[in-house]
Amino acid sequence: MQVKKHPKFNLENYSKIFTQLGLVLALFVAYVAIEQKTFDRNFNEFADAIIIDGLDPDPPITKRPEPKVPKQKPIIPDEPKVVDDEDDVIETIVDTTEADETTEIVDIDDINEVDEPGDPIVEDVPFLLIEDVPVFPGCTGDNEALKACFNKKMQKHFVKKFDTDLPNELGLSSGKKKLIMLFKIDKTGEIIDVRVKAPHPKLEKEAKRIINLLPKMKPGKQRGKPVGVKYTLPMRVDVE
Repeated sequence: MQVKKHPKFNLENYSKIFTQLGLVLALFVAYVAIEQKTFDRNFNEFADAIIIDGLDPDPPITKRPEPKVPKQKPIIPDEPKVVDDEDDVIETIVDTTEADETTEIVDIDDINEVDEPGDPIVEDVPFLLIEDVPVFPGCTGDNEALKACFNKKMQKHFVKKFDTDLPNELGLSSGKKKLIMLFKIDKTGEIIDVRVKAPHPKLEKEAKRIINLLPKMKPGKQRGKPVGVKYTLPMRVDVE
């Protein structure tokens, strides 16, 4: 059995009216919202009224205390004393190093030079730096001539005394072999501290023998005093 609604209580008959009323209400609300005027709030108007709880809005201004400077008493100089002419005044005499008419003039040539104990003592000087070179027997002339003569005599001495057959007997490769001889001419002109660098021990022995055959020489001088002089003699020998 189907239930039938009474026409008076059927709401579908009033749906158009409800739709129109809702539309009118929505338009009214939109109109009111558009026509509503708004104003910007000025925050500064309320800023003066805001006070943080517990803080003084106007704190007192504090000043740094100025340090106290102690007052200094003025220094009052002593009053000058008036001395009578009859009173004895003690004067302070200051010695001076300036010469006057009573100073004795000493000739500079009469002054004797004295060696100070702190001067360095020169022991050994290289041949190239010596002031007065050692003199090989038979050499004459100035310092440069004596130096050139010394070098020439040394080379002649080595060539004359050296055993030229020795390098070929040692089984060395063919070519030129370099020998370096170092020795010292002491304060008395004797040859000491002989050292040799060669490609074979027997060549070193032969070179030392030749150096020890050198004659006694006149020692070299530095600052006018005999000193030891170091000399280096490089030579080359041919190996066939």
